[in-house]
Order: sequence, then C-alpha cells, then structure tokens
Amino acid sequence: MQKDNKKVAVVILNWNGAGLMEQFLPSVIAYSPSEVAEVVVADNGSTDNSIAMLQEKFPSVRIIRLDNNYGFAEGYNQALRQIDNEYTILLNSDVEVTPGWLDAPLAAMEADPTIAAAQPKIRAQRNKEYFEYAGAAGGYMDIYGYPYCRGRVLHIVEKDERQYDTPADILWATGACLFVRTAVYKEVGGLDAGFFAHQEEIDMCWRLRSRGYRLVCTPQSVIYHVGGATLNVESPRKSFLNFRNNLLMLYKNLPAKDLSHVMRVRFWLDYIAAAKFLLCGHWRNAQAVYKARKEFFEMKPLYLSKRRENLEKTTLTTIPELMRSSLIVAFYLKGKKRYSAL
Repeated sequence: MQKDNKKVAVVILNWNGAGLMEQFLPSVIAYSPSEVAEVVVADNGSTDNSIAMLQEKFPSVRIIRLDNNYGFAEGYNQALRQIDNEYTILLNSDVEVTPGWLDAPLAAMEADPTIAAAQPKIRAQRNKEYFEYAGAAGGYMDIYGYPYCRGRVLHIVEKDERQYDTPADILWATGACLFVRTAVYKEVGGLDAGFFAHQEEIDMCWRLRSRGYRLVCTPQSVIYHVGGATLNVESPRKSFLNFRNNLLMLYKNLPAKDLSHVMRVRFWLDYIAAAKFLLCGHWRNAQAVYKARKEFFEMKPLYLSKRRENLEKTTLTTIPELMRSSLIVAFYLKGKKRYSAL
C-alpha cells in the first residue's frame, strides 16, 4: 500500500496507449501540482512500449503494473487496492486537462462530506467549442436506462455557450474524469467487474446516489476528452457491452415497484433499436443487441445477491436526478433535443 501524504491520486488506466499518453500526460503533469497530487498509471497488461516510454519520458509518474488486461472496471478496482490517497481521480488516457482543473471539484468535495464524486465540464478535444458526448456538464438518466447529459441528449451534442456553467447535482459522473473519495469507492465495492467496460461508472454512481451521497458537476473546471479512442463508435462489441450492461444496471438498482414495467418496455425499445441498426445496414450491431439480451438473462441469477444488497442499503427512495418519464418519447415525439428543454 502506497503511503503518501498527497491528497489526490490521478489514476490513468492504460492498455497499449503509449501514443495517447505521450500526447496527453504532459498536460496532466503540468497542471496537477505535485504537492497536492501524484500521477499514477495503472498498466492493464500492455504489450506495446507503454512502460518503457513512461520510464524514459515521464519518470515522475508512478506505475502500477497489472498482470492482465482486466478491462476498465476491474482494472481500476485492482489499481485502487494500491491507492490510499484521500481522493482518487479516474482519468482516461485521452484527456487533456487545463490549469486549475483540480480546484473546483476538490473544493466542492472538501466543503461537503456527503459529496462522494464529482466531474469537471468536459468538452470535445477534437472540436473544443462543443461538449463531449460521454460526460458534457454532468450525467442523468431516464427511468428506462437511457443516459443523457447537460449538453448532450442522445446523439445531439450542444455547443458550449456557457449555458451550463452553474454547478449542479447529477446522477452520474463520467468515467473519463471521475473524482471520487477513495474510501467511499472501496466501501461501495468499486466498479462492477462483470461489466468489463461501458456504463460501469453510471452503475457505481447510481449506487452512491441511492445510498444518500451527492454527486456534482463543477463546470469551473474544464477538460478536453477525445472519446471513442479505444473502441469505435459503430463497434458491435461496444453495442453489445452497452446494451447488456445497461440491463444489468437496471436490474441491480431499480426498486421493485419499477422493475417489471421497465423491463417490459425495454424489450420493445431494444428490438426497435435492433431494427434501426438493420435498416441502416449495421447487421452486426443488430445481432449484438440480441446477444446482449441473451447474456443478460444468463448473468441475471448471478446478480440477484447484488440487487438485494443494493436495495437493502438504499436510503434515498426517490432520486431527483432520475427522470421518471421516457427520454425517447421526449426526444423523438416531443422534439426535445436539448437538456434545457427536458
């Protein structure tokens, strides 16, 4: 266990990302004051020259070597077993940070011990005037499991015109840059290793929120995220993980009064999504939806104990940041394409 009096560990999970780290680590090191934060790379069994490159070009970075590619979720769980700083930042390797990026999220968390997690405002690194799809200015979700953000509703990403510059309570903070209390992360069991990758941070944040913790976005802090750097946006593998993990997350976290209704509606919504993939010529993505549902039902019995634990530990029965209606209906039938219209 690392013994270090620095308040923050900035932990970057890497798998064969030497090029990305070479591009983006300089900003992280430059704008993370060494008296406050240590920069850590947890290497997920890379087979490229990541370790050698780090040792040569970034000798100040602490390296945690993992013996396999554990995926995003378990990779971070393994890494955080070796972290005992008060705060951990889960940071993607394709993130460019800006001066003072640590200040606002940490100040919010220091001021209120009930805030378990936070995120900065996230813009697109390749189109810096726009929000970034995966995090924007903080995450929410509808009752049927469709995530959205201040600044991004389904596939519509807004230009950042400072319209979401007020701090806000959120349901989930993006895993691209997630500030979390290290002890709380461990207390709630961290990220769900069964997810491997995709939506595991939403699942953990929902767990935190239902247990009475707050999560916030502090837009005074700004970072730029490439996004989609590790898995193509049209990837059938990504579709499979997103659909399967979303169903697992709903099963784990929904109260009994909502579960059967939501799962019935999701049956239709999922097959409508599969039909849309087929009509667009993405037959492997359509197949991924079917496979995701099949695997969800195979995994469901293994998740009964996790569901029971979550329900037993729930203290907040009504979550204000969880939309009770359908995002799909609001978007496609009512024409609400921006967060401010919802």
